[in-house]
Amino acid sequence: MTTHNQALIDGVQAALGEKAVSVVEVLGEVTLVVKAGDLIDAMTTLRDRAELGFEQLMDLCGLDYSTYSSYEGPRFAVVYHLLSLKHNRRLRVRTFCAADDFPVVDSVIGVWPAANWFEREAFDLFGIVFDGHPDLRRILTDYGFIGHPFRKDFPISGNVEMRYDPDQQRVIYQPVTIEPREIVPRIVREENYADSEGFRKG
Repeated sequence: MTTHNQALIDGVQAALGEKAVSVVEVLGEVTLVVKAGDLIDAMTTLRDRAELGFEQLMDLCGLDYSTYSSYEGPRFAVVYHLLSLKHNRRLRVRTFCAADDFPVVDSVIGVWPAANWFEREAFDLFGIVFDGHPDLRRILTDYGFIGHPFRKDFPISGNVEMRYDPDQQRVIYQPVTIEPREIVPRIVREENYADSEGFRKG
């Protein structure tokens, strides 16, 4: 572990105390986990404490752990990527949604207004609700879209398809006509795909 990252870990733990569920370095990056109930207080502290100074939210994304190998815990999480320009360091913050059937976390727009469109994207793609967001509506999918396409249980081909109908002279929606199939790379399907000298066959 670098001295730079160790100092960050120590500073975050000292500032947040019990609100820091864990602070670890993995692959040279520091990740903080906080409970959803402590999110706003923790984020405000990370922004306002002079020794931390994470004044910029770089990114926010949703996660679906439903098919993550050997994982037991809440299905949905939100990850925040923070930047301190003053101290030239980054921090990843993760919080888990308490309920899998209706995932909710507090909006951080009051801490970083830049979270607005990021939260709308996570809502659109994962169905994570950000409590306190002033205009939480879809941002990427079409009007009337049903479901959340980045969830692991969402079908790859989708549920409906859109096309132009020349008879009706308008765009229409209809059930998907694509037959579902599983595509496995040839190198995985076939044994001995490369010959003894390492050259591809066929």
